[in-house]
Amino acid sequence: MSDFFEKDEVTKGYDPALASRMVRYMRPYLGLVVASMAALVVSTGTELLMPVLVQRTVDEAIVVSYVRADRDAAATPELEPLAVSDADPVIGDWVYLRERRLSGLSRATRDALAAAGVLDLESRYLVDLSGTDPERERVLAERPELFEREGELAAIEVSELRALPGADAKALRAEDSSRVRSNMLVYLGLLAASLAATFAQTFASSLVGQKVMKDLRMELFRKTSRQSLAFLSKHPVGRLVTRLTSDVETINQFFTDVLAAFAKDFSVMAGVLVTLVLLDWKLGLVTALTLPPVAVATSISRRMARDAFRKQRQWLSKVNAYIAEHLSGVAVVRLFAREKASVAEFEKHDRELLKASLGEMYVFATFRPLVEFFASTSIAVILWYGSSLHSSHAISLGTLIAFVNLIRMFYNPVTDISEKYTLLQSAMAGGERVFALLDADERIPDRGTRRLPSPLRGRIEFDHVWFAYKEGEWVLKDLSFTVEPGEMVAIVGYTGAGKTTIAMLLARMWDVQKGEIRIDGVPIKDVPLAELRRAVQPVAQDVFLFSGSIADNVELHGGLGREAVEKAARVVHAAPFIEALPKGYDADLSEGATNISTGQRQLVSFARVVAHDPSIVVLDEATSSVDTETEKLLQKGLSELLSGRTSVVIAHRLSTIRHAHRILVLAAGRLVEEGRHDDLVVRGGVYYNLYRLQYGREIVDDNGARANGTEEAEA
Repeated sequence: MSDFFEKDEVTKGYDPALASRMVRYMRPYLGLVVASMAALVVSTGTELLMPVLVQRTVDEAIVVSYVRADRDAAATPELEPLAVSDADPVIGDWVYLRERRLSGLSRATRDALAAAGVLDLESRYLVDLSGTDPERERVLAERPELFEREGELAAIEVSELRALPGADAKALRAEDSSRVRSNMLVYLGLLAASLAATFAQTFASSLVGQKVMKDLRMELFRKTSRQSLAFLSKHPVGRLVTRLTSDVETINQFFTDVLAAFAKDFSVMAGVLVTLVLLDWKLGLVTALTLPPVAVATSISRRMARDAFRKQRQWLSKVNAYIAEHLSGVAVVRLFAREKASVAEFEKHDRELLKASLGEMYVFATFRPLVEFFASTSIAVILWYGSSLHSSHAISLGTLIAFVNLIRMFYNPVTDISEKYTLLQSAMAGGERVFALLDADERIPDRGTRRLPSPLRGRIEFDHVWFAYKEGEWVLKDLSFTVEPGEMVAIVGYTGAGKTTIAMLLARMWDVQKGEIRIDGVPIKDVPLAELRRAVQPVAQDVFLFSGSIADNVELHGGLGREAVEKAARVVHAAPFIEALPKGYDADLSEGATNISTGQRQLVSFARVVAHDPSIVVLDEATSSVDTETEKLLQKGLSELLSGRTSVVIAHRLSTIRHAHRILVLAAGRLVEEGRHDDLVVRGGVYYNLYRLQYGREIVDDNGARANGTEEAEA
């Protein structure tokens, strides 16, 4: 089995130039891109705000504690880092400060100030006495010894607060409960905004990807369909279909699964690091020190995943190619009793694909737990170091909780980026193949500006034409001949003589290397391709019909109308079999028109030519696929089709061209004989030998005389 598909690169390193070229296709959809980026900012911002809101809720509404400093010593240099001001609450001789503000002092300084009586590190809770709350007043009245009061403030030690009955503690903390409820509503609002923004960002990026993919498919199809036959002959149909489908899909993945995901992941990771530093730079620095092992593991995993993915794709290509090839050739497999051998060979391929898939699975199965391990390790380090900071009042409990949440938020994109990196490489490879096809330009030049005469007489001139499919391997050599208007000229010769090439050159499916072809004196290179191909209609020996109705295949969406279609079918005697079908002209043809016979397909192709009414008709082995009875019908239709038109008939069945005005005999790309059927037979040259090979030793001339061909030729 051919390993053709293995030649395609599966993964490719990141290519900035290629990525930039892909991104340029987003320009028509700049509005959607801006909307996606705006949604990304909102989504990232809300996700980062949620842990911060939790931290604020814990520190300002759940674990609310103050320490106090001597009011007279507040202006001393030792207390300057605390930034004591007149706005801080005061009860008696003490200024009350939130515990988290102590993070500005070193532990040694705090201990020294506490020993000197400047700081009282006992945790206290402040009760706001403004407003009227009967339950709160009751608690203060029943236990006045627990409180220090001044004006609208009262302070109670946190240990005493915890010892109170639940109802009393709830009464004192009514304001905190209200703040928790408010923050909960804000949290739900942030969550809803995050979900909406994530949906909008995903939808917008996916829509951009789909639109870019549509544009690329259309551009590729237009470009490929206009390429020359020389280009198309070098690229198998399967490869071109892959370019327009699978490879374009990888570019869609670049926008939806790679570009958008990477933008979100990197923005979240950067936002988390910034937030960690803003919350507490010391703890943020410790967190950053736990990241290098993650970077190393990610790099190793990325390379392993790339290799595993490449191997898996290569074996998948082998398996797919093997299945397609052997299902297409299943008849040959059965005829030669190769079923067991084919199954055994397929089992080998399938086993290798399984091993490759398992290898890819092992990489991800190892990397994900490894990332979880590093995440858990980072959290453990933060809890260990953060708890010591918390015990010394350097950070608050809410900050410690926020760090744990943010670290988990940081590690989720790490896993995603590593797993998406293989998709990035595949998108780069697919993009390279797509753009290579887009950049290829082997179209037949269509710069002609001259018009064909109207009405077109149909005089064809081949003037010293040289042509080769491959450089130096000439198919036609200095070929010159003329076909007069309305004349039927037949071209015959051994296989490889260049007969079909003439038909292709006349319609400019290929261009000659030397010499010139003219129609009514106008070089065909000077005529626009569309006009030339309306004037010249080849009928190939390999008929191709599209899936769809018979009428559509005859009309080819040219707006001819049903009447013209039916008239053309009657001319070539295709009407009887078409009208006998259940839906007549609306009968659907399967792919390749396999639900009608080969001869019937040929009749439909004849009707197609008649319907489009060309001035010049080229019949290339047009009756090679029909039986004798059908051929008789065709001959009747063809006589009317060719009447008044210039026609070039290329045929192996010499009986179909006996009545041609002239017969051109080709050998090795050169014109070796020319004349009518009877004259060429009598001449006993190449045509005579061709005729004798088809009809045996006896040759019958038009007058009914019989002769021993071999003996006469030798005489």
